[in-house]
Amino acid sequence: MKKVEAIIKPFKLEEVKDALSKVSVQGLTVSEVKGFGRQKGHKELYRGAEYVVEFLPKIKLEIVVVDEMVEEVVKAIVETASTGRIGDGKIFVLPVDEAVRIRTGESGDAVLS
Repeated sequence: MKKVEAIIKPFKLEEVKDALSKVSVQGLTVSEVKGFGRQKGHKELYRGAEYVVEFLPKIKLEIVVVDEMVEEVVKAIVETASTGRIGDGKIFVLPVDEAVRIRTGESGDAVLS
């Protein structure tokens, strides 16, 4: 099993969710997060005063899938979350050693179905 973590722009969430549904992703976790990458935030003007927005709003998706689905899931996210502009986000793929369904006590890949 692998955990796919994706940081995307907030307005891309629905589009990415739909694309993941099409590749048979059955569950995901969504968190509203803030952060910055190479762009290091930006300056804005509010009531005549300039201020720096250091942390930009982003969406973090967490999806655990069987190893065979990782490439398809990553491809779906890249194709739908990309705008071609700075700040589109990142995808991280991490190993998952174990998973347990709390309700039944099932473990391993059976938890994902």
